[in-house]
Amino acid sequence: MLRALKIEPEKCTGCLQCEMACSYENEQVFNPSKSRIRIFNFHDEGRFAPYTCTQCAEAWCLHSCPVEAIVINPKTGAKEVIEDVCVGCKVCTIACPFGTVNYNHDSGKVIKCDLCGGNPACAEACPTAAITYVDIDQTGLDRMRAHAQKTLPQSAQAA
Repeated sequence: MLRALKIEPEKCTGCLQCEMACSYENEQVFNPSKSRIRIFNFHDEGRFAPYTCTQCAEAWCLHSCPVEAIVINPKTGAKEVIEDVCVGCKVCTIACPFGTVNYNHDSGKVIKCDLCGGNPACAEACPTAAITYVDIDQTGLDRMRAHAQKTLPQSAQAA
């Protein structure tokens, strides 16, 4: 059964534990700038929102890679970057509509969430359960789509 990260921004306190855990898990340093998950700070509202790769079904990053360095992990369903194949051209960073594929200046390669091989460090580290790793049917994608449909103008809904 496939699992996915469920992110509930209303529970996020902006503690950055997810960023620290991710950077340590993947880069062996506690450095939020090396994290594959980010916390967006809505300064004026006093709110925070974690965001990372959503492992899109129609993964533009994967399809755009000219050297096929992004592959699907059959165990987790994650779209993973094969570092030895990546040439650092950054085409995938442009193709990702969410900005969750990033260039690592130290390695000259791209980095993105790979779900930590099925045990995401960000979810383990989150003290408020703003990030959890759940059965893919519990992510709320259907709820988000229904909400988007309600907020679209009538002309766009008919299309």
